Amino acid sequence: MILDTNAISDIFNKNDTIKVHLENANHLYVPVIVLGEYQFGIKASTKAKELVILLSNFMNTIQELITGSKTASHYADIRWELKNNGTPIPENDIWIAALAREYNIPILSRDSHFDYIEGITRLTW
Repeated sequence: MILDTNAISDIFNKNDTIKVHLENANHLYVPVIVLGEYQFGIKASTKAKELVILLSNFMNTIQELITGSKTASHYADIRWELKNNGTPIPENDIWIAALAREYNIPILSRDSHFDYIEGITRLTW
């Protein structure tokens, strides 16, 4: 399962409702895009030092997903589909969706705009 930024936030905030998905997942993945978004958010946090340690420890236990040429192709397809359907979504989320489509892995996210994308499964809590 691919973790979106809001999923990581709720994991670190010890949100009990997200645990069911985590317990049922075979593997957990964090796209490098999500990692960047979360690191950006840490910069504005009053708990930055604590969150940096949490994130570092967490990343040691899961697999990071990076983008490549296949991801770029999926990105272009998804962005084109969204444009033609009149349903644009944030740029970073297109990249996350491209990784999900490339590897056929569901995304754990509260962002309902992932539902606009064919071939993507979104799980929520």
